[in-house]
Amino acid sequence: MADDAQERYDYVVVGAGSAGAVLAARLSEDPALSVLLLEAGGADDADEIKIPAAFSGLFKTRWDWNYTTTGQHQLGGRGAYWPRMKALGGSSSMNAMIYIRGNRADYDAWRDVHGAAGWGWDDVLAYFIRSEDNTRLGSPLHGQDGPLHVEDRRYTHELTHAWVESAVASGLKPTDDFNGTEQEGAGLYQVTCKNGRRWSVADAYLRPALTRPNLTVRTGAHATRVMLTAGRATGVEYVRRGQVEAAYAEAEVVLSGGAVNSPQLLMLSGIGPAGHLREVGVDVRVDLPGVGQNLHDHPACPVLWHTRDTTDLQEHLGLGALLRWRARGNGPLTSNIAEGGAFFTSRDDLAAPDLQAQIAPSGFYDNGLHEPTSRMFTAAPTLVDVKSRGRLRLRSTDPTWHPEIDPAYYEDRADLDAMVIGIQRMLDIASRGPLARFVDSLARPVRTTEDDIVQHVREMTQTLYHPVGTCAMGAGEQSVVDAELKVRGVEALRVVDASVMPTVPRGNTNAPTVMIGEKAADMIRGVPAPTSTKDLA
Repeated sequence: MADDAQERYDYVVVGAGSAGAVLAARLSEDPALSVLLLEAGGADDADEIKIPAAFSGLFKTRWDWNYTTTGQHQLGGRGAYWPRMKALGGSSSMNAMIYIRGNRADYDAWRDVHGAAGWGWDDVLAYFIRSEDNTRLGSPLHGQDGPLHVEDRRYTHELTHAWVESAVASGLKPTDDFNGTEQEGAGLYQVTCKNGRRWSVADAYLRPALTRPNLTVRTGAHATRVMLTAGRATGVEYVRRGQVEAAYAEAEVVLSGGAVNSPQLLMLSGIGPAGHLREVGVDVRVDLPGVGQNLHDHPACPVLWHTRDTTDLQEHLGLGALLRWRARGNGPLTSNIAEGGAFFTSRDDLAAPDLQAQIAPSGFYDNGLHEPTSRMFTAAPTLVDVKSRGRLRLRSTDPTWHPEIDPAYYEDRADLDAMVIGIQRMLDIASRGPLARFVDSLARPVRTTEDDIVQHVREMTQTLYHPVGTCAMGAGEQSVVDAELKVRGVEALRVVDASVMPTVPRGNTNAPTVMIGEKAADMIRGVPAPTSTKDLA
């Protein structure tokens, strides 16, 4: 191990993902602060990272943590594959790039229900705006000079346009901004791309900061424990090139590994549920029962049709498309696959949407691991107001072992009931308007009885890649961090990533995680929050 004098920084940040890269870049804006950013993966230099339509080509490769959940009771005992990026940019270098902030109700609940003071919608909106550089939408709800580029996709297949028109024909409102005053409606998604190329947090925040002498970024550095002295986090031990090293933090250690890696690292460091830690052989340093609890995710359930009288996105993704993308940054490879969708409610008495639709002009199921052999179309309802709660636990004291991941999909019957309605809505939309003339037969037949739809849900559900909640913030007994993201019972230790979300926002989680990084940077530096925008939305 490195000796005490070898590496000292003001801040040591673990994880260069959607929050960690933001945080390290923002903290290093102050030349008086020294920042070390540790990333277990490597550089984000794979071609598939930059090409929007190629994101699933990263799954189950060396770029992927390649997690699998425990067997899910409501999914017939099968485990669900969870891809998570292992490189600079974290999962912002692997996701489908959809820019969604969530609903006002999400953040107001963080504040009012969970006791996360300062995290209501009026508090966080300014950070969304500050981070954003939107090429079409502007003031008062959107930013146009932030680091994170957001643009309309440069390619939309006719099937996606047809679905949106049919969704409107079914009664949904048309929208050109899911992050506007109303979330509900059907339309095309904006994406975190720049000129048709993925724009991850590594592009947006990290690369511009790399010339700063006070920022050190170390890849291939797998954190193994937080070092504690007299109840204070003093540094991080990590393995790099087969050697155990240590970095010491004069001010704070910040964990930004995400909903899987951050609670795992806390528990490996002796911070977590005492009984569980003793069970696996970890010395208990701080009994914190909420670590690893409250795990939940957005489940999605694709419905697939064979099509007629049209093409399929997949057949356009050849060499010509690659040359076009490289030369002009447009064409089919700029598709993010999930080109359009909607937010809607499963019941009329709901105040905010509990379902989202992801629409792909191709056959996309089982995380896109199966290349379509015929022309298909996919509509995947996604549950975005999730009642079920699972947990994450250690399997071993070995940091290289994957933890036990149990999201408890559909264990609360309300989740299953809502998904059934989502499937029914997708079937109804496909029978209407212009989409009806393109869809032929269901690629996987779904009968209209509730029992048959439930069986389809059990067989076809997959993650939408949005796990959260395992280091939840708030004021309750199960909270892991307070409203300033400080770990309870430990000095100089924070968690800044999606794991602190007490409930998952309604929509894709990348933009909210970037917001958390932005807000945390101000908290740590003691910088006043941006001017309130509560009168603007």
